[in-house]
Amino acid sequence: MAHRIGSSCKLLTNSICRSSNLTSYSFSTICASRSPMQIHACLRKNENLSRNRGLLFSGWQTSCFHSSIYQYNTAQQQQVDSTGITTPSSSTGEQHQFQAETRMLLDIVAKSLYSDKEVFVRELVSNASDAIEKARYLSVQGEGPILGESDLLVSITTDKYTKTLTIQDSGVGMTKEELISNLGTIARSGSKAFVEQLKEGGKGGGIDPSSIIGQFGVGFYSVFMVADKVEVFTRTRSQDAVGYKWTSDGCGSYTIEESSDAVPGTQVVCHLKTENREFSDDDTIKGVLKKYSSFVAAPIELNGQQINNIQPLWMLEPKSVTPEMHNEFYKFVGSSYDNPRFILHYRTDVPIDLRCVLYFPEGKPGLFELNREGGDGGVSLYSRRVLIKNKAESVMPKWLRFVKGVVDSEDIPLNLSREMLQDSAIIKRVRTVLQNRCVRFLAEKQSKEPKSYQEFFEDYGIFLKEGIITATEQIEKEEIARLLVYESSSRPSGDRINLTDYISKMPDTQQDIYYLAAPSRELAEQSPYFEELKRRGIDVLFCYENYDEVVLMQLRQINGRNIVSAEKDMRRDRDEAKYDEAKGLDKSETSGLMDYLKGVLAGKCWAVKTTPRLKAHPCVVTVEEMASARHFVRTQFSQIPEHTRFSLLQPTLEINPNHPIIVKLNSLRNSNPELAELVSKQLFTNALVVAGLVDDPRTVVTNMNALLEKALVKH
Repeated sequence: MAHRIGSSCKLLTNSICRSSNLTSYSFSTICASRSPMQIHACLRKNENLSRNRGLLFSGWQTSCFHSSIYQYNTAQQQQVDSTGITTPSSSTGEQHQFQAETRMLLDIVAKSLYSDKEVFVRELVSNASDAIEKARYLSVQGEGPILGESDLLVSITTDKYTKTLTIQDSGVGMTKEELISNLGTIARSGSKAFVEQLKEGGKGGGIDPSSIIGQFGVGFYSVFMVADKVEVFTRTRSQDAVGYKWTSDGCGSYTIEESSDAVPGTQVVCHLKTENREFSDDDTIKGVLKKYSSFVAAPIELNGQQINNIQPLWMLEPKSVTPEMHNEFYKFVGSSYDNPRFILHYRTDVPIDLRCVLYFPEGKPGLFELNREGGDGGVSLYSRRVLIKNKAESVMPKWLRFVKGVVDSEDIPLNLSREMLQDSAIIKRVRTVLQNRCVRFLAEKQSKEPKSYQEFFEDYGIFLKEGIITATEQIEKEEIARLLVYESSSRPSGDRINLTDYISKMPDTQQDIYYLAAPSRELAEQSPYFEELKRRGIDVLFCYENYDEVVLMQLRQINGRNIVSAEKDMRRDRDEAKYDEAKGLDKSETSGLMDYLKGVLAGKCWAVKTTPRLKAHPCVVTVEEMASARHFVRTQFSQIPEHTRFSLLQPTLEINPNHPIIVKLNSLRNSNPELAELVSKQLFTNALVVAGLVDDPRTVVTNMNALLEKALVKH
């Protein structure tokens, strides 16, 4: 007995430290080499420390701890056999001690493992479902009575007046030894032992071991979160079986006695605490059952009414599920009113076992879905048809949060409460599998249903672009990037092309993928940066959204081809302009004009050069990384003084010496210096506007009005 109490204290140390932030060292100091009486004295002595750390013992916990102390003091006077049976405490049943933890530990375990009290219903129903699956298996194997589906049922009743909740199953039941083994020891799972025996025996019998839900062995004890007394009536289905009644208040001991009231199966009667009496209410339990146990295989009745009448479609063969069934199921799991646009229903065993039904919504994304931090995700995680976590954001990558549906897996490791995922490596693998499958599925839709995919991309393309930006591996970025579609200069308006098709149509002389960011197609086609590429017959992707160029800048390349902006292509051209002295300036005149412009634009323009790429435009501005510069202008320009802005951008003005405006400007330097200065500044400002490097267009107006006034003097 002393050994069991000592073991309890060690486990208690970790549980208390996790739930109250008390350091392991400080509590170990209290527990080390002390009897329970000494521990109790230390805890009373360190009451202030306990209060400051949030370790407040309730009256119920204190009484349970006193019970443990009493058991310790009397243990040496009792005769305890190998099963843990003590001297009968009454004439009605045998008293047993829990083989691992006292009621105090049970209370702490329940409170530290489960975030919601309602999950005790899920755990008890899961245990009942396990018992029914075992009974069905034994019936199929001929090792038990022949049972029909109507014989296998989970029946739940509530009673507000007595504050009780009763869960009855018609499953396999338990013997006295199984009661002691399964309910007398925390972290022992009868379901897990049953599955192991089934696998070792090699007897399938048409029963899927994954249908046995319980795997952790502590779910039953969650009932003590809400109940101050629990009675379990049970009898096996064998002939001449004896019924038993198991009773405990969770304070370190339980009693077992024979019972004539027990029927085949198991009945759990929960005597609820006053503060938890809402669990004796029919509507409360109905809501909990619909939330967690809608897809449990066994029929569940609540006060005579079946609750789980929705089929778990992910467990069915995809070909057997009709579109109408998918529409109804989508509205149930997604809390949606529209219908799914695309449906992905599949199962995979490698590299991990997954059953999935995933829906891509037909409606446009809502505000909370667009908000990366606000949306939790639309996929629910199940394990063997029992809800583990609704909106399990850790199972799907964040950028796929608009996808709704169900993922069911027996391979995903869970903690003892089934509420938190604990193996990040496996969860990462699950996310990778789901992401790859979704990307492959959308690629198939893009190829086979281009019109439907185009409509989908218009609504949800922003999420795909987010996936590229947030991906950490280049191969992952490129996989998602194959789903992007853009208009291009060689295709009519509204007709889009993906990057893979763009590459396949590139001429042998073209090495890079070119794109141009502009607010509209009209402005893109009129852009000075597009002029030379158009003349050379190069197809250019048009990006109309501000974030598009950030996405392509992050992507950098795909299939070994660099992705280059039209502005960057112009900046890396080192050739000088060809001088047409008949129409434009000669080299000497151009050199003098460039020196003049450097002086007029000092502090704003870092360099002036000629360019051979312009024919219809007088000048352009180029910077080292135009996409980064535009993003910087949009997000931070207003917070930085003007002189600092241009020192960061370091723009270069590239002029066309053959353009009429440039030729006229050169002559104005001598004939009308004031007007020449105004024209020079306006040309530079216009070039900044075209480049998208002006955050506030109102700054252009002052110089423009002065220029107009000067130009209209003669009129």
